Amino acid sequence: MRARASGATLVFGGSGFLGAHVVAAGLERADLEHPLVSASRAPEKGPLPARTASAPELERVDALEPASVAALLESWQPARVVNCLALARVRECERDAVRASRINAEFPAELARWCRRRGARLVHVSTDMVFGAAPAPPGGFDEDAPPAPLGAYGATKAAGERAVLGACPGAIVVRLPLLYGDSGGRGLGASDSLLAAIAAGERPGLFADEWRTPLAADDAARALLELARSDEAGILHVAGPERVSRLQLGLAVLVGRGLPPAEIGRLVRARRRAQAGSDPPRPEDTSLDARRALRLLRTRPSGLRDGIARACS
Repeated sequence: MRARASGATLVFGGSGFLGAHVVAAGLERADLEHPLVSASRAPEKGPLPARTASAPELERVDALEPASVAALLESWQPARVVNCLALARVRECERDAVRASRINAEFPAELARWCRRRGARLVHVSTDMVFGAAPAPPGGFDEDAPPAPLGAYGATKAAGERAVLGACPGAIVVRLPLLYGDSGGRGLGASDSLLAAIAAGERPGLFADEWRTPLAADDAARALLELARSDEAGILHVAGPERVSRLQLGLAVLVGRGLPPAEIGRLVRARRRAQAGSDPPRPEDTSLDARRALRLLRTRPSGLRDGIARACS
């Protein structure tokens, strides 16, 4: 007989940049009647500045230890699992492909098998970096485009997508783009990492020929929670409405902080991908076509100006 779920929403990676936003958005939901659980290796590091009197349940778990993951799932019997946990640092994935595969592919597969057995809803977060080896079509990659990653990060995330949907066809895999927003002073995400580098006296190089469809992290969080209470399955792209270069994004962040144009030119420098000499090479364009999500979701992604205004407020 299948165990009954507790009604809890369990957020893996709740101390990360995106996960902290999912937890914060979950606490603000008017229909939050059951526990919200933030699970990660260091759950106490995750909470953003409190906007409500509520607090999540904090659980320490290590995705490298399957027994630890299984014990947590059995303990809470969640009705919904949102997996934001990933090894997303590109160079680290290249250096340690075994660890990248464990966290980005094997771990989500275990979650998917558990969710299917217990009848729990699974929302698994993937990335626009499953693309990059093939040119982007006009309007960006849609959900039917075949993954073609350039490096280990994208390859392991693509493997995770296949594993999740193979083990739990009712799950939804949400591909997200580059995220920006408030990281609680931790220098995470596209906007805060740029501001932290400048505060440290660096002059970051921003790519003028690398194109993305960036999304505010709080919008991404609300979309994930909406999908956690839906019946949508398969792959869905959730992205910002504007295709911009990394340079354009960075300049918009600095303008949003109220810096005068003359000063901005001294704080950052424009670069080309060919100058980076990175291995694997940097993708030129991983823009996502998110028109299907716009038809399905009540959550509307902010334009860059509004999203950055919130991030910098």
